[in-house]
Amino acid sequence: MVNKILTHEQIQHKVKRIAYQIYEANVEETELIIAGIDGGGLNFAKKISTVLEKITKAKIVLCKVMMDKTNPLKSGVTTSLDEDLYKNKSVVLVDDVLNSGTTLIYGVHHFLKTPLKQLKTAVLVNRNHKKYPVKADYKGISLSTSLNEHIKVTFESKNDLVYLE
Repeated sequence: MVNKILTHEQIQHKVKRIAYQIYEANVEETELIIAGIDGGGLNFAKKISTVLEKITKAKIVLCKVMMDKTNPLKSGVTTSLDEDLYKNKSVVLVDDVLNSGTTLIYGVHHFLKTPLKQLKTAVLVNRNHKKYPVKADYKGISLSTSLNEHIKVTFESKNDLVYLE
């Protein structure tokens, strides 16, 4: 059984709201790093970056964060930017769904190896099943779901959807 959680229009609204929250928290910044976790997180980060580019004069730098989500400790975390390019900058780490917190905690750990001005996290869906002490600073929606349920996010041209499987 599939239950629609967010429609395309609702997702666009969440993207705008999160982009404005990020802008408000970084209004003095001249450069902002938006780091999307490869897959849905990168797609969500691109949408946020597009809105940020329209509402701020700050340079928006999109960064791809790569890891094996099933075994991030073994695979390690890499980014498409050299660490000197985000050193002493404000970074927002973005993923589509915060489930157990594993992906975000390893992403955060990677960025903490470099001195930053600030590190925040953004997710479209926060499931509240954390096993690590990581939280979403910016979130589209919070859901209390069972561990058996699966949240699916699809980013397709004019047909973005969040649904419960």
